[in-house]
Amino acid sequence: MIKYLFGSVLLLLFCLNTHAQKLYLISGQVKDKKGETLPGAGIYLSGYTTATVTNQDGQFTLAKIKPGSYEVVVQMIGYLPYSKSVIISDKSVNISITLAENTIQLNEVVIRADPDREKNLKLFEDFFIGRTPNSFKCKILNPQVLYIKYDGDAKILSVTTNEFLVVENKALGYRLKYMLNLFEYNYNTRIVYFSGLPVFEDLKGSGRKRKTWLNNREIAYAGSPQHFFQSLYQNKVEENGFIIYKRIKTKNPNRPPDSYIATTKARLMKRMHGASTIGSVFSDSLLMMQRLYDMPKEFTTLDMSGVATDTLVKSIYPNMKTINYKDELYIMYTKEEESNAYSNTGHYVMRPLTIPNYQISVVSMLKGPVSFYPNGAIHDSKAILFEGFWAYEKIGDMVPMDYIPLNKR
Repeated sequence: MIKYLFGSVLLLLFCLNTHAQKLYLISGQVKDKKGETLPGAGIYLSGYTTATVTNQDGQFTLAKIKPGSYEVVVQMIGYLPYSKSVIISDKSVNISITLAENTIQLNEVVIRADPDREKNLKLFEDFFIGRTPNSFKCKILNPQVLYIKYDGDAKILSVTTNEFLVVENKALGYRLKYMLNLFEYNYNTRIVYFSGLPVFEDLKGSGRKRKTWLNNREIAYAGSPQHFFQSLYQNKVEENGFIIYKRIKTKNPNRPPDSYIATTKARLMKRMHGASTIGSVFSDSLLMMQRLYDMPKEFTTLDMSGVATDTLVKSIYPNMKTINYKDELYIMYTKEEESNAYSNTGHYVMRPLTIPNYQISVVSMLKGPVSFYPNGAIHDSKAILFEGFWAYEKIGDMVPMDYIPLNKR
């Protein structure tokens, strides 16, 4: 099964506080390292659709900003992408930004061309954008900016870039500019991890297209991790269509550790001195070791008694909530079903026959406790691991953090 380490896709920290009813400004000026102002630089809030450009004096203003923690992202042709953390509490903020020139030339990438690049690029697209119906309508517009490296010893595929990766999503009507910090796929563990800063821009389209995009966005948002953690924060999990069970893993008491099996096999092979008879004691013992190795390391059971959110969720820190649990959360979204296409992707999570064809995701805690914000953003993106439907849906099904469902508009 392919697992997905929850990356910084939903990275932004949005800390509402007692001043949430007020709106503020993020303003500033953009210069180069020589002190020259830079007009025409794109200014964005990562994960949102809020954006502007600098004026002739390199100045900018982002208006109507709620209190919280944000990542301001800057893009300018000929310069490296830039990001700066900004916290809005009870007053507006003014920042100074200095951009560094992008001195890396495209020719350098061509000189170091990799014969496996196309194959690795396809794998990156599958694990970064996804293989959902929405993902198939996405296209990377500038794949040449990607630096792809495969470590044969560690069996890790890594992808980085020093420019914005631009993805056009014709299913949801967004152009996504993604400042990719790191993408990694581990062939041994089959775990995918990527982190970065996403910026959303609405595509232009006819009224009919916009209506289709709006409908697709509603479907993409419903049942997503963003939707779930928002519901968990509001204590409206069941009301919004989610059911939480526990998946419990216990070690198989009849299976020895791998180290014991490997040591025993090596000892038996040494004593055989290269000679083997099918019915010999050594052959039988080796066969027994192989059978032990093939046994499952653990057993999985499902606790269907349900998880009470009032015991799962704690309010330890202001303006955020925290969960800390043993075992794994087995989360079902009851308002949508899994498709046959999804069942054949390798992400499918087993279920008892009594459970309908709900969308099922499993959340494992790698480093607890885990804190999250009102908009569904996770404080530490490396703290949890997704399996199932949430590992299946990736960039191609992502909506902005300021997305508001139709029933709340």
